[in-house]
Amino acid sequence: MQSLFSLLSVALELYSFAIIIYILMSWFPGARESSIGTFLTKICEPYLEPFRRIIPSIGMIDISPIVAILVLSFARSLGLPVLFSWL
Repeated sequence: MQSLFSLLSVALELYSFAIIIYILMSWFPGARESSIGTFLTKICEPYLEPFRRIIPSIGMIDISPIVAILVLSFARSLGLPVLFSWL
């Protein structure tokens, strides 16, 4: 059970890093059109889209990825231990 917990924890952390890289790629023209950019778009956009619908942009700044990363962090630090304590 501990190995599954560790695997899920690492997966959530890697996904957070993928979102951060995806966000940083928006600062570079054409970066999202690269093969890495299209891959990150396919894995990050389905998760970010609900947050973008709920949280409005502040001018030209989209803060929804910050909230999305905070939710992942919360799930990793509090959600997983509670889930595995029930099992």
